Amino acid sequence: MFSNDILLRTLRGEAVERPPVWLMRQAGRILPQYRQLRNSLTGFKELATRPELAAEATLQPVDALGVDAAIIFSDILVIPEAMGLTYEMEEKKGPFFPKTIENEADVRSLAEGETAAGRLGYVYESLRLTKKALHGRVPLIGFSGAPWTLLAYMVEGGGSKTFSKAKKFLYTQPQTAHLLLEKITSTVIAYLNQKISAGADVVQVFDSWAGILSPAQYREFSLPYLRRICNEVTTAPKIIFAKDGWFALEEIARLDCQALGLDWTVEPAQGRSWAGPQKVLQGNLDPCVLYAPTSVIRQKTLQMLADFKGKHIANLGHGVYPDTPLDHIKYFVETVQGFSYGGR
Repeated sequence: MFSNDILLRTLRGEAVERPPVWLMRQAGRILPQYRQLRNSLTGFKELATRPELAAEATLQPVDALGVDAAIIFSDILVIPEAMGLTYEMEEKKGPFFPKTIENEADVRSLAEGETAAGRLGYVYESLRLTKKALHGRVPLIGFSGAPWTLLAYMVEGGGSKTFSKAKKFLYTQPQTAHLLLEKITSTVIAYLNQKISAGADVVQVFDSWAGILSPAQYREFSLPYLRRICNEVTTAPKIIFAKDGWFALEEIARLDCQALGLDWTVEPAQGRSWAGPQKVLQGNLDPCVLYAPTSVIRQKTLQMLADFKGKHIANLGHGVYPDTPLDHIKYFVETVQGFSYGGR
């Protein structure tokens, strides 16, 4: 079915000749062809909501970088929008919600589950178009934000260093927070299952703001909802990436998922100790390594691959930064693909 299925074989726990490699945010501003496409449009949301253009952006890094997977070009905030909370994407500032969630009435007014997910037909069409154009070259990854991370944006109204407004919501309106998390979770489950039906071979859940919660808050306001997603999305391998959530890795590892993403703050050996022997680990090169000379990129990449000792998907510890030199990104990919578990 696939001419390159090394990612899927790794996620199934099969023996592979080398780690697969892809990059978070590989479809985007690192590529001049993406910038050209983006500059011809009115804004980010036009690109994300036009399936033929989103498919084109998804395919660009497969062609340009030779990575072992495509990841659909989209945004985690399509879920709140489908639930009824519209957002804007401000150039050089990021997402902004004109209306935020403040109380129980706001939460009860939101759509959820299949109803909300059904409004995202443009994403499913992007997947179908991309899947057809790939012709089985590599697997296609679909993704979603985690419920806590989506709540953080919906309450805060945009990005933040502290998300103090969202955390205040957890402390002052915990029952309303759980009601909102339940609604988000039912929507994420329906969304990911429809993505798989439309062609996603793997799904990843991004808990981008895991690290701003205390361990106790994470156990209450994130883990139960990640568990439900893992239990109810069953027809494709699942990767859970909790940025800065090292304190919860042992508990995340007990979820019904195939792989855990690690950021660069976790040593591979420690990550393996927390995750156990069966889970695949993904990551975790510091994205800033790719600014370094190629000799440093090679040394750091090979050290990472050796330290993980298999059951590993090579990636960065977060998304690739937009001003990263393209030839350095290619060198990283080529270094991974030249590595062999049987020795060089």
